[in-house]
Amino acid sequence: MQAKKRYLILFSTGACLILLLYFGGVQVPASRRNPNRRDDATGFRPKSQWSHFSERLQPFIPWDQTETEDYNVHTSPRQKRDTNSGVYRGKRCRMDSCFDFSLCAKNGFKVYVYPQQKGEKISESYQNILSSIEGSRFYTSDPGQACLFVLNLDTLDRDTLSPQYVHNLKSKIQNFSLWNNGRNHLIFNLYSGTWPDYTEDLGFDIGQAMLAKASINTENFRPNFDVSIPLFSKDHPRTGGERGYLKYNTIPPFRKYVLVFKGKRYLTGIGSDTRNALYHVHNSEDVVLLTTCKHGKDWQKHKDARCDRDNAEYDRYDYKELLHNSTFCLVPRGRRLGSFRFLEALQAACIPVVLSNGWELPFSEVIDWSAAAVIGDERLLLQIPSTLHSIHQDKILSLRQQTQFLWEAYFSSVEKIVLTTLEIIHDRVLQQAGRSGLMWNRLPGGLFTLPHYSSYLGHFPFYLGPLGIRTHPKFTAVIHAVTPLVSQSQPILKLLAAVAKSQYCAQIVVLWNCDKPLPVKHRWPATPQPVIVIEGENKVMGSRFLPYGSILTDAVLSLDEDTVLSTTEVDFAFTVWQSFPERIVGYPARSHFWDVNKERWGYTSKWTNDYSMVLTGAAFYHRYYNYLYTNYLPASLKSMVDQLSNCEDILMNFLVSAVTKVPPIKVTQKKQYKEAMMGQTSRASRWADPDHFAQRQTCMNKFASWFGMMPLVHSQMRLDPVLFKDQVSILRKKYRDIERL
Repeated sequence: MQAKKRYLILFSTGACLILLLYFGGVQVPASRRNPNRRDDATGFRPKSQWSHFSERLQPFIPWDQTETEDYNVHTSPRQKRDTNSGVYRGKRCRMDSCFDFSLCAKNGFKVYVYPQQKGEKISESYQNILSSIEGSRFYTSDPGQACLFVLNLDTLDRDTLSPQYVHNLKSKIQNFSLWNNGRNHLIFNLYSGTWPDYTEDLGFDIGQAMLAKASINTENFRPNFDVSIPLFSKDHPRTGGERGYLKYNTIPPFRKYVLVFKGKRYLTGIGSDTRNALYHVHNSEDVVLLTTCKHGKDWQKHKDARCDRDNAEYDRYDYKELLHNSTFCLVPRGRRLGSFRFLEALQAACIPVVLSNGWELPFSEVIDWSAAAVIGDERLLLQIPSTLHSIHQDKILSLRQQTQFLWEAYFSSVEKIVLTTLEIIHDRVLQQAGRSGLMWNRLPGGLFTLPHYSSYLGHFPFYLGPLGIRTHPKFTAVIHAVTPLVSQSQPILKLLAAVAKSQYCAQIVVLWNCDKPLPVKHRWPATPQPVIVIEGENKVMGSRFLPYGSILTDAVLSLDEDTVLSTTEVDFAFTVWQSFPERIVGYPARSHFWDVNKERWGYTSKWTNDYSMVLTGAAFYHRYYNYLYTNYLPASLKSMVDQLSNCEDILMNFLVSAVTKVPPIKVTQKKQYKEAMMGQTSRASRWADPDHFAQRQTCMNKFASWFGMMPLVHSQMRLDPVLFKDQVSILRKKYRDIERL
C-alpha cells in the first residue's frame, strides 16, 4: 500500500512539472535549453547545439610575440567593407547583365588595348600580356571596332607593399573616356591584398569589368563572367615555352617518390595551418615534404622549436630532383590560394595534389581538372598518402599524360594563358556556337579548334580516329597555276589528266594566279571529273590555302603546276592519308637543323633518310588546315609569304606540326619529282630564283620566332606499298606502276 502511495505522489509531481513547463510557468535557462528547438512531432528537425563560427580559428600566438608590429594591425568591420568594395560591388555581374553584346555584333570579337602613356611604368609580365593580345587575331587598334577593352595600366600586382604597385589607379581609370564603369573591360591580376589578411581587394572599384585573376576564391568568383588564371612568375616565357618532361620517363608510371613538396613554412597568419602540419606526413622515404622557416627579415624572431631541424632537412634535397622523380606533387596554399608549384608540377608530369580549400582552379570553366589532378581537402591532410597509394597505375599514367597536354596547350607561355582567357570570353560571346568540353580537354586543345569552322567534331581531322569516324572517300585536287597556258604539252595539263584518272578524285580546282587572263574553257582537256577554275585572290601565294567553298571533301591534294605524278602514286598517297587524316602526307620531303655557328635554324633539301617537312607541292592534308591557316596565323606571317612569293609550304608544315605535335608522313620516295622541278627554266618557276633558298632560311627563323619554339618534328619513316621492291611477281602487287618509274 505504501509503495502505491509513493508511485502516485511521484506521478502527480511529474504531471505538475510537465503542465508548468507547457504553460510557461517555469523558465529554463538559455544555457540549458535551445529556444529554437521544436518537438519532433511538429515536423521540424532540431538545430545543432554547437555554436557556428563563420571564421577560421586564429593560430596560437606566443605571449612574447604579441608586441611585434605584425600583430598590432587591427581592422574594423567598416574598414574591411571599404577595402573589399572593389571586389563585391559588382558581385552580381554576369555576361547578360554587365556585358554589351551589341559591341561584338558588327565586327566580331575584337580586343582593344589602351595606348601606353608616358611616365607610366609597366612590369615585364604585364607588357608580355599586352604584347600577346596585340599579336593575336583578336587585336584591333580602333576602339570603335572593339568588343573588349584592356587597360594600359599595370594591374597585376595590387599588394600595397610591392614595388610594382601602381598608385592612384582609381583616379587614373576614371579619367578614361572609354571606361564606362568597366563595362566590356577585362582586368588582369596576379596579386591582391597585403599583410595580414591578403584580401582580394584590388584597391579600386572595378565596376562591371571582368577579372582575369590568379588565386581567386570561389566565393568571390563570378561564374561565366570572371576567368581564373594561374599564378605565373616574371620569368615565365612570353611565347612558346618548354615542353613537358613526360617523354623522358613514361613507363612505368611510378617514380622514386610518391609525394613531394619543398617550400616555405609560415609560422603564423593566413596560410600557415596546412604547411605547419606537413611534418606529420613526411617520412623521408617515399613521402618527402620539406619546409623552411628561413625567409623574410624577422624569421629568427618568430621561429619555433622545429625550425632548425626543418631547415637542415630542407637543404639536403634538390628541388628539381624531387620534382622530376615523384609521381605526385603537393600544391598547398600559401599566403594566397594559388602557388607557383601548380605550373611547375604540370610541366614536370608530376600529378598535382591540390590542398587549397576555396581556390577556383585555373580555367575551371573549360578544363576538367579531375582528369589531371587530385583535389584534396586541407582538413584531411593525414589521409592524403593512403589515398594516393590506392590510385591504380593505369589512372596514374592517364593523369600524367593529361598534365602534359594541359601544360603545352594552355600554360607553357604567357601568350597561351592570355589567348586561352580571350578564347573563353569569345565562346561566351558566341554562346551556343562555342567549343565543347571535349574540344578543350583533348588534343590539340581549344586554341587550335576554331568554333566558327564547325560545331560537329567529325569535321575536324584530330577527332576522326578517337570517335571512329571515317573520312570522305574522295579528295579534291587543287592545282596552283602561275604560268600562262600556251601549249597542250605543258606539265599542268599532263598532271591534270593523271589526277583525273584517280578512282578517288571527286573534282579538280585550278587556282589561276597567273597575270595573264583565264584561258577559254575549250583549252582545258576533257576529264571524267569536273574542273573548276578559280582566279586567285590578289594573285598572292597564300591564296592557295584559302578555305574555298568549292572544296567539299575532307582531303585536299595540293599540287604545283610543274609536279610530275602518276595516277598510281596519287591513289597510294590518298590511301595512306586516310589512315592519318591529321597529318600532311606526300612525296617531296625537306628537313631543318640547328646551325651552331650561326646560332639559327637552317633549311636543307638534301635527300637523306631524315625529314621534318613534306612540301605542299605534292601532298594531301585535311581541308580544316586551310581554315586554320587563314584565320589563326597572324597577318604579319601571311604578308611575308605573299611578298616573297615563297615559304607558304614551310608555314603550313609549321602550323600542322604545332597542332599535332607529330611529323608529316612521306610516301615512297620519288626522285623524279626533284629532277623535274629543278629542270624548269621558266622565269615564273620559284626553283629558278637564286634567292629562293636564302629566303627559305629566313622564313624558317621568322616562323620559329612567332611560334616561340621549333614545332617541326624529325622522322625517318617512309610508307611504301605492300610487297614494294619484294622479289615476287608484279601481278601480286596492287600499285605496280610505282616500281616501274
